[in-house]
Amino acid sequence: MLYPNTLESKLGFNTIRERLKEACVSPLGQDYVEKIRFSDNVQLIDKLLRQTTEFKQIVQYETDFPSSNYIDVRPHLGRARVEGIALTEDEFFDLKLALRTIQDCLRFLSKREESNSFPFLRELAGPVGVDKKLTDSLERVIDDRGHIRDSASPELASIRRRIIAEQANLRKRLDSILRQARQNGWIPDDLSLTVRGGRLVIPIAAEHKRKIKGFVHDESQTGQTVYLEPAEVFDANNEIRELEYEERREIYRILLALTDQIRPHLEELKRAVNFLAQIDFIRAKAKLAIQLDAIMPKLHERPFINWTNARHPLLFLSFSKVGKTVVPLSVRLDEKARILIISGPNAGGKSVALKTIGLIQYMLQCGLLVPMADYAEMGIFQNLFIDIGDEQSLENDLSTYSSHLTAMKQFLIGANKRTLFLIDEFGTGTEPGLGGAIAESILEDLNKSGAYGVVNTHYTNLKVVADKTPGLINGAMRFDGEHLEPLYQLEIGRPGSSFAFEIAQKIGLPKGVIDRAKEKLGNQQVNFEKLLKELDIEKRVFSEKNIEIGINQRKLAQQLAEYTALKNRLDNEQKQLLNDAKQKAKALVQEANQRIENTIREIKENKAEREATKQVRQTLERFEQKELKPEPVVIETPKQAEDEFENDNGAISVGSYVRISGQNAIGQVLALRGKDAEIRIGDLKSNVKLNRLEKVSKKTFTAATEVRDDRPRSQGVDMNEKMQNFSFNLDIRGKRGEEAIGEVDRFVDDALMLGYPELRIVHGKGDGILRTLVRNHLRGYKQVGKMEDEHADRGGAGVTIVKMK
Repeated sequence: MLYPNTLESKLGFNTIRERLKEACVSPLGQDYVEKIRFSDNVQLIDKLLRQTTEFKQIVQYETDFPSSNYIDVRPHLGRARVEGIALTEDEFFDLKLALRTIQDCLRFLSKREESNSFPFLRELAGPVGVDKKLTDSLERVIDDRGHIRDSASPELASIRRRIIAEQANLRKRLDSILRQARQNGWIPDDLSLTVRGGRLVIPIAAEHKRKIKGFVHDESQTGQTVYLEPAEVFDANNEIRELEYEERREIYRILLALTDQIRPHLEELKRAVNFLAQIDFIRAKAKLAIQLDAIMPKLHERPFINWTNARHPLLFLSFSKVGKTVVPLSVRLDEKARILIISGPNAGGKSVALKTIGLIQYMLQCGLLVPMADYAEMGIFQNLFIDIGDEQSLENDLSTYSSHLTAMKQFLIGANKRTLFLIDEFGTGTEPGLGGAIAESILEDLNKSGAYGVVNTHYTNLKVVADKTPGLINGAMRFDGEHLEPLYQLEIGRPGSSFAFEIAQKIGLPKGVIDRAKEKLGNQQVNFEKLLKELDIEKRVFSEKNIEIGINQRKLAQQLAEYTALKNRLDNEQKQLLNDAKQKAKALVQEANQRIENTIREIKENKAEREATKQVRQTLERFEQKELKPEPVVIETPKQAEDEFENDNGAISVGSYVRISGQNAIGQVLALRGKDAEIRIGDLKSNVKLNRLEKVSKKTFTAATEVRDDRPRSQGVDMNEKMQNFSFNLDIRGKRGEEAIGEVDRFVDDALMLGYPELRIVHGKGDGILRTLVRNHLRGYKQVGKMEDEHADRGGAGVTIVKMK
């Protein structure tokens, strides 16, 4: 079921139809374009999509597929049904060309049967066939110029030979008369024989027309020339005319016989022409798919949406002409999150996103490929309901809001688990409080029905309901809060701010008017909108930081891999050098030992004393051990400086004095909770891991406490609460200098306490007075390392980035 009956025009599908008609090459395909209908039959949709996908490959990669003579011969076949009627030469020529195209298409597909290419198109061509005798008869009778061949019958061939012979004799006799008239000066030299009323005649000056006996058939516009048929060729012209009548009767007889021959094959020919119409239609869909860069997604028989990089088809075609790109849409709706509530500022892209979802889903269920990523998934819906635009009617006495409520009535009656509904500006047209309440009730009933849907709204109560209700999920059209420009990107999972005050300020609405509006609205709503805006800014900043961190991590991993490879190589080379050195030393000692052995042998031979020989031997062994076993190298390491704290090596318990490793802060343990300890450092309480604490003596604690006695005492701070509520983004625009400096001091103190390395202060551009005041004040903090402008896309000189040391 579709609602309303103007759904196609509201979504823009009527424009898609027109583009498909333009892509067709004949009325055959255009008639099929008119027959496109929404379907929930998943098998039919799958077949239509696969046919188009196969033809898309043919259009892109196959050059020999027939692309001409898609002629609509259905009226000719209708005439041929009537007994006693003969089709004309032109009609038979159209039929001949159409059948030739059909045979070429069938031949193309049959050649791909062995490779199993284009199975769905081959299935389409399966029941189509044309009797070869019929096509042979057409070829035998009709030539390639659309005329009856001389060989169509022996009688026709005989008649045409006689006509040619008589015309040749006639021309000879007229040429003779024409030459005589020229010699007599009755005819100018530039005139020649011509035809009038199907008869050969001589052009002659009007004053000389009586000099040649004959019949005047015509005269020129000026009356100076007449066209005369000489009396002596009357009989010859009459003979030719009679032969032409005979030729005409024979041609009619041949065409009548040929018409009678095709009459039994009309149903077969009708199927063949219908196949040609489908080919023209499917090719038009394939051409449009190529223009849109469209694909066939993964189909699910159940309702389901999981789209990635979907593009509005008409917007994509329009932008492509001027070289622009469409911001893609990614959205997911499933059993857990069936209804998406999209919020955000006006002109932020909410309506375009809604129409993109509606048009693409409608195109898919009409059998068209859709523009999105290859791995996208789409389900099938039974009902498609939309409430887009204004349906107010003077005739039916419907206001804008009444028309919306009428649509909601139809939605509530027809909604079920296989319904997709799309509502633009939900609840508008009446008093906001009442409209929001009614919209919330309608939304609850639609959610109970199990329907899927997408809703655009500015109502805060609907955003809150979506956050708390199963089956509903918030979404926001992203917006650049610094430049107040839409980004046209849908982000699912959080609501969006309407940025009403910011847009009003950008337009130039007086500041007093905006301030009074904020007061009338109340702090809760203003803070809610401010929180949404700050969350959007922080998300973008953190996203960029994550990208930067990812890049640095990849660089670090690469450097670590290079270092590891270098270290392994150096270790291997070191081992190789040591082994080489040992081998050389061993060889050297062995060589020296051999020489000494030779010396000893000589001593023995010279009858030296045994004791002297033994001493020489021991000396050699000591030398060998010394050379092959080098002494270890001792590297002196500098002594570490003595601890300035007196440590206590006992176990940490309640009441123990401790310090945090790597810091000078000393406190006392108030309580132990598993691996955590609650400690007090002065008036500050904090929870710290036990393994980060070192126990110190009471003497050390007393000495440290005495040093701090002169410092002003601060009140206790809940660090968990501080960390939970802290935002690294501070907005001081519109504040006086003294008030702004106070907020900056508190902001920086909290950041130092929580250890934030980078802060962001939004002060605006203006005359630069507030920026200069803030930066000069921050230079007085020794913990501040660097200050710089934000990136130009996120505020530029209107924002100061503070980096801590």
